[in-house]
Amino acid sequence: KQWYQRRVRGIMSILEYNGASIVAMKGKNCVAIAADKRLGIRFQTVSCDFQKIFPMGKKLFIGLPGLATDVQTFSNELKFHTNLYNLSENRELSPKTFLSMVSNFLYQRRFGPYFVEPVIAGLDPKTDEPFIASTDLIGCPMITNDFVVAGTCLEQLYGMCETLYKPDMQPEELFECISQALLNAQDRDAYSGWGGVVYVIEPNKITKRELKARMD
Repeated sequence: KQWYQRRVRGIMSILEYNGASIVAMKGKNCVAIAADKRLGIRFQTVSCDFQKIFPMGKKLFIGLPGLATDVQTFSNELKFHTNLYNLSENRELSPKTFLSMVSNFLYQRRFGPYFVEPVIAGLDPKTDEPFIASTDLIGCPMITNDFVVAGTCLEQLYGMCETLYKPDMQPEELFECISQALLNAQDRDAYSGWGGVVYVIEPNKITKRELKARMD
């Protein structure tokens, strides 16, 4: 009887409570990260301009899908420790070092974790080498050479990215690819959407563009 009641009601992960879709892609000497803008309480939309991508350095960004309160708390904590590192070491934090920092913070809290699944994208401050990675909520890292996805429309994003992605894209082509992947994936997910934001990170500039999407 208990099994039947759980199945009828549906078991929801707390990571899906507010909804999110985040994707990062590598290009040729550039990297892009994109996220939707919806904040919801399951199927009820609360806001359509919620920040999910946070700058952590001149060429370093992190996207945080998951529980909205933990997104804000964890991003503030990361920003504090990133600034502390820059001051104490007198140099810019590299994406690989930042990934280790994120992984360590999450693993420290593994018995009462932050309900976030970070996506990291950036360029190395010395070599400008593109870097993308993600972790789960207890800090297990995954570094890839093509794209990483996270959020409530994970399966849809994987399908779109595997269809559209190709290596060594130029910045404009990379923007078009990641935008189409995000918009078409979130159209098939009721928990995310309502517009999007895309950051394209190049050695000499960072371009931010906002996407219009279906509002139903």
